[in-house]
Amino acid sequence: MARLAIPLFPGFMPLDAIGPYDVLRFLPDTEAVFVAAEAGPVRGSGGLTLHADAALDDVDSCDILLIPGGGGTRDYEGLKPLIEWIGRMHATSAWTTSVCTGSLLLGAAGVLDGLDATTHWGAVADLEAFGARYTPERIVRRGKVVTSAGVSSGIDMALTLVELIAGAEYAQSVQLWIEYDPQPPHDTGSVAKAGPELTRRTRELLGAAARPE
Repeated sequence: MARLAIPLFPGFMPLDAIGPYDVLRFLPDTEAVFVAAEAGPVRGSGGLTLHADAALDDVDSCDILLIPGGGGTRDYEGLKPLIEWIGRMHATSAWTTSVCTGSLLLGAAGVLDGLDATTHWGAVADLEAFGARYTPERIVRRGKVVTSAGVSSGIDMALTLVELIAGAEYAQSVQLWIEYDPQPPHDTGSVAKAGPELTRRTRELLGAAARPE
């Protein structure tokens, strides 16, 4: 039985965790475990709470490591036990992945030094401070390390991973089952598409909700 481990921490972005989980849970012979400093409820961005099944000390290995992002990723000192745990999991994982600013925790754990990687467009400087080379792609795979850009890209990353593990037809079937057929009302889902003016105005327009995630 393969193990998918998803750590939770105060201020994690809920969709970063749940979007990929709802794809990867379809992998054959795979069990998912949500992990935190202690088992129990963990409050994410916007107040949504998820339950951690296990404490960090209870999980000593995993096959797939999935790191969500969120405003809480910047608390490197407070998350030191998690960062150290990420390093241990990465040493033996088959796949090490991140969504959005989850890449910053991979960076803090030394996983991305010298690698091409992606993250949320608002966190490029933070990513590069860990020695990564920011690449403005939605999904970036380098060996067993797969990083994805902003929040919604985690679903794309998870489908990519399903294809790598179980094949294209299986991934296509999962995509069909969750009816993942994005048709957004506006074509402004990336900095390149939104343009400089909307990019500049976004945090002003969204206020506190647009703190770097």
